[in-house]
Amino acid sequence: MNKILDKRRAGVLLHPSSLPSGGFGADASRFLDFIHDAGLRVWQMLPLGPTHKDRSPYHCLSVHAINPELLCLDWLIEKGWLASVDGRS
Repeated sequence: MNKILDKRRAGVLLHPSSLPSGGFGADASRFLDFIHDAGLRVWQMLPLGPTHKDRSPYHCLSVHAINPELLCLDWLIEKGWLASVDGRS
């Protein structure tokens, strides 16, 4: 039985807001490719929820929601995972 915590793994702690685009999108995809090629297996993140005015990731408004500023809608439309507002893919 292979359990995920049976082996040691190496990884990196990086909040998506530290990526050049500031969130999930093409930069996050390239980052995942990079850490995979480097032999790392874990991407650890700070909380992803919407924040209060202080913008601290530890001071989230919800533990069950994602900060919409981290989503890259153009990338989701480009991938075909989301329809654009005007109906074009």
